[in-house]
Amino acid sequence: MSVRSSSSAAPGGTGARRAAERPAALGRTVAAAGAGLVLALLVLVVVRLPWAGDLGMHAATVQRLRHRPLDPGNPLVDADTPSPYYSPWMLLLGLVARLPGLSVFVVLRLAAAAALVLLVTGVWRYVRTLGAHRAAPALALLSLLLLWGTTPFLWSGFPGLHSLALTVSYPSTFTLGLAFHLWAWLTGALRREAGWSEWLGLGALWGAILLCHQFSGVVATVGAVATVFAARRARRVVWPRLGAGVLVGAVVLWVWPYYDFFALFGAGGGLEGVHRVLYGHPVARFGLVPLGVAALVPRGWRDRRDPLVSFFVLGVVVVGAGWLSGHYSWGRALPAVVIPAQLAVVLEAVEVAEAAGVAGAGRRWSRAGWAVLLAGGLLVGGWAQAGALGYVVPRGVLPAVVEDRYRPPWTGYHWITPWVRYGDVVMAQGRPARQVPAYGAYTVAPGYPDFFLADEGRRGAATRAYFGERTPASVRRGIEREYGVRWVVDGGGVLGDAGLREVARGPEGQVLYAVP
Repeated sequence: MSVRSSSSAAPGGTGARRAAERPAALGRTVAAAGAGLVLALLVLVVVRLPWAGDLGMHAATVQRLRHRPLDPGNPLVDADTPSPYYSPWMLLLGLVARLPGLSVFVVLRLAAAAALVLLVTGVWRYVRTLGAHRAAPALALLSLLLLWGTTPFLWSGFPGLHSLALTVSYPSTFTLGLAFHLWAWLTGALRREAGWSEWLGLGALWGAILLCHQFSGVVATVGAVATVFAARRARRVVWPRLGAGVLVGAVVLWVWPYYDFFALFGAGGGLEGVHRVLYGHPVARFGLVPLGVAALVPRGWRDRRDPLVSFFVLGVVVVGAGWLSGHYSWGRALPAVVIPAQLAVVLEAVEVAEAAGVAGAGRRWSRAGWAVLLAGGLLVGGWAQAGALGYVVPRGVLPAVVEDRYRPPWTGYHWITPWVRYGDVVMAQGRPARQVPAYGAYTVAPGYPDFFLADEGRRGAATRAYFGERTPASVRRGIEREYGVRWVVDGGGVLGDAGLREVARGPEGQVLYAVP
């Protein structure tokens, strides 16, 4: 009797441990349920596949690889140029699209499902290398999706819930999932001093990641460098194998036949203006991230080589250098700053909670503090991302405050497909130019910056001239002949008397004209 009583009363006794296990089990259940609900939402989003961004670019890429996998040409305009969008992942999707009965948009839904699975499993594997607490992977997933700011930041490669709802089918999501697997595999290889074949495989994976999405590949590289720096057991025998892996990755980049990866280093000038917005409104977009930064401080205090601390510092260096030098495209490495902070706050909370069950009152207060901060941050972040519900719930059902956070998806151009065939050239500008190539047609000027298209500026000038209100009909006929234009999509109402034959009318007052 006395033995049982003393055991229960002892700080580390059975009774105390059971008392600590009950809230821990409840926390695991709540975390798993929350992650499950968020993932269910994303699965429903995959079915809907909302279009409010670069979906047309990726659909056009699959179209070209579907029809001419060995020599696809430019994905947007009728020109024989390489394109950085022709990655190993998109090549695979293009080959899948050749199967009978599969449309390009069905293939993109399959790509979204595969990317989501890869991201979830990658997060689970990587977080398990950082901490053993069973609730950590689910909480980490919630943190990655919700712990951003009070205004959703919608950009590919930034895995906030609302952003991911629009970009889950993009190569950036697939690549980010591969990055988490790379970090997990690399951590294990360093701990067990893996053999040559494993390091060569890691190098090949690193090269494939950089080919699939260059900006997410930079984030993957920063995380990999931090992982190597943090390794405690990296002996001399590892360095030759690591070097061989890097060499294999470089060879993969060099031999890829669809575009010259190393030529992209000279493409920054045309991208800086587009990416300057990445540095704007940091409080609204990343206001919850300082919670994770605060969690990095004790981790760095305990271990100066902590992998998340190293990851964060390297990310800050890259992003800060981009701001100071005016290379704003380097801001695409912002996930290298945000991700380690998001993971750090979760790991700090669960590790403190685990230790508090057998520690004194101070650790218990610390556990409660981190738990409250994390829960509060997730609730605020979840509310900020609530607009993503609009992609799976009818707008009329949403409360007005949630509907205000919803970004309506674009209307597609399926209404032109009874007339416009694959390979036809369509004169279009603005949003139509970003969407029409998804159905197999070309435009005169690309809807996106194209580093490899030498006459991009001339094509853009011709398009602006064509839609000019005072442009003579003779000039328009000359542009049509020069670029082989067969159809015109006019959304501005300036071509009603331009000598074109009206064929169909679409939503928002758009008109499809046939060229005489």
